[in-house]
Amino acid sequence: MAAKETAAAPEPRPAEKVRNVALVGHAGAGKTTLAEALLVATGALPRMGRVEEGTTCLDTEEVEVRQQRSVSLGVATVEHDGHRITLLDTPGSPDFVGELRAGLRAADAALFVVSAVNGVDAATVQLWAECAAVGMPRAVVITQLDRPRADVEDAVRMCQTALGEGVHPLHLVERGPDGGVSGLVSLLEPHPEAQRPDADRLRAELIEGIIGESEDETLMDRYLGGEELAVADLVADLETAVARGHFHPVLCVAPLTGVGTGELLDLLVSAFPCPVEHGCPPVTRPDGSPAPALRCDPDGPLVAEVVKTTTDPYVGRVSLVRVFSGTLRPDSPVHVSGHGLADRGHPDHDADERIGAVSSPLGPVLRPVAACPAGDVCAVARLTSAETGDTLSSPDDPHLVPPWDLPSPQLPVAVEAATRADEDRLATALARLVAEDPTVRLERRPDTGQLLLWCVGEAHAEVLLERLRSRHGVGVTTVPVRVPMVETLAGPARVTGRHVKQSGGHGQYAVVVVEGEPGPPGTGIVFDQRIVGGTVPSQFHGSVEKGIRAQAARGVGGDRPVVDLHVTLVDGKAHSVDSSDAAFQAAGALALRELAATAGTRVLEPWCEVEVTSPAEYVGAVMSDLSSRRARVTGTEAATDADRTTVRAEVPEVELLSYPGVLRSVTHGTGAFDRRPLGYEPAPASVAAVPA
Repeated sequence: MAAKETAAAPEPRPAEKVRNVALVGHAGAGKTTLAEALLVATGALPRMGRVEEGTTCLDTEEVEVRQQRSVSLGVATVEHDGHRITLLDTPGSPDFVGELRAGLRAADAALFVVSAVNGVDAATVQLWAECAAVGMPRAVVITQLDRPRADVEDAVRMCQTALGEGVHPLHLVERGPDGGVSGLVSLLEPHPEAQRPDADRLRAELIEGIIGESEDETLMDRYLGGEELAVADLVADLETAVARGHFHPVLCVAPLTGVGTGELLDLLVSAFPCPVEHGCPPVTRPDGSPAPALRCDPDGPLVAEVVKTTTDPYVGRVSLVRVFSGTLRPDSPVHVSGHGLADRGHPDHDADERIGAVSSPLGPVLRPVAACPAGDVCAVARLTSAETGDTLSSPDDPHLVPPWDLPSPQLPVAVEAATRADEDRLATALARLVAEDPTVRLERRPDTGQLLLWCVGEAHAEVLLERLRSRHGVGVTTVPVRVPMVETLAGPARVTGRHVKQSGGHGQYAVVVVEGEPGPPGTGIVFDQRIVGGTVPSQFHGSVEKGIRAQAARGVGGDRPVVDLHVTLVDGKAHSVDSSDAAFQAAGALALRELAATAGTRVLEPWCEVEVTSPAEYVGAVMSDLSSRRARVTGTEAATDADRTTVRAEVPEVELLSYPGVLRSVTHGTGAFDRRPLGYEPAPASVAAVPA
């Protein structure tokens, strides 16, 4: 979480002097390195190399997957030109979309980080479209300028092509004698000596893009009339253009040499919106009733949101909080509300608590503050019940911020305690994982008895398991996930179940004759009787049914339960002394075993109805892969998002165990799917032969 070192409290800043910026982009684009370079440029760090990949403040677990990519939301705050800039370093892997959504929720603008080597990938384009849909102001920074094969101009062109209208570079890259990047040349100012032949065109497009969003309607006429516009006027209108979400400046930064860091900091301060301009999310009361719209006002009602939760070995649970309205002060009472994720193990709750210390992440340390006003981000200690996504408000005036959209975890991982000593700590550790990560779902399957940790993808699962071991000190092992198979009769049969025992005194006597046949899918166990002449007294009919149902739940040839069966009691015998409820239950159970032996059984496997959404260009690959999984495609239609298609299909559950990773591969990280239970169907011999 936070380093144990503390420092003097930073000076308070009004919301107009605050910038909250999410760094987003694909894994390996250089987000964490860029954040570190900005820390160095502002003096928060003495030099590069002091922050490990993915371990900016509020993230000391230092967990990395094999590809050395950041896996958790990091946050650091820097000071520049009288402004406080909070940098929210989001993970680039699609597996950690929960951390990404949290970073965007806490931010007022998004800075897309693009590698000059690798350019823009499909996942970045998709995220850009999502930000556009909610009106999030965006800019682009091209990094890794000095890497081999880096092509800055090509990366800028790729951004303009892939990200759409409104993307304009602010600078030209200036190179030294060795070919390395030595500086930047602003396109806001005329440079007749510029070497690039397209400099005039780029400058014209930039200026037209800025004044097209200007509130001064005379600027365009003056510009078209040949007047040279003052740079100060253009800079003033740049903020308006960016804040409206229609104009997206492109900058170039070489983090290792510091080229471009000053220009980027100036842009964040002068052109990115402050919390007052970006506004607040909609709110309701915890019971769902309407609440007045919020303003970013430190004197307004307290409304804040927990955007990250983690456990520090020294101070316990610490929550990263974005304050939208009001002021959060240490040791003050708050109302904690959380709703909307009960299906993932996050039950609805409303509780009053008293928070502990309030701190500001300035560089790689936490610094205590006297208060956190509206528009700012802070760390709060001692919130025992709050989970990621919960709302903090005044106990006298509770509010609820609706949860952000999160994908449903679709990758099950079966976990077991490594030792008996770990069993006692496992439940507590898993509860903490669920509280920290709203994309996790914990399930104890009653049909298999396995404890399943539902994850977004393989990298997500790997990190969760490592957190259990390293952060919570719990040894865990993974075992293959068991898909619950069931059985039904292969055909009709008529059998006798006889339970007769004599052991001195009262004996046990029950004879039943039953007819059985497989029932329609989903009907379960249906019991009927056609007794004539009272051969089985009516008080024992229920006993026979109870015995059949109990045996069906246990299975007849292993531990696979029997389902979809129609059994009719047609005859039998009873004894006036030795017949009993227990005897007829036993006879009913024997009768079901005889039915299975006579008619035979067939194994049924669970099927799911799935909806797969991906860009239209990958639909062919998606459908081809589904066909290889014994799927039945039932339809396709255009999704609500532009250029995306939804494929509906019916797929055996066993074929979905590894599907999240495969789908990510065939759609280049842009696909998603959801599933619903569909029922059971006969399993092929290769699947039926798998031990129960």
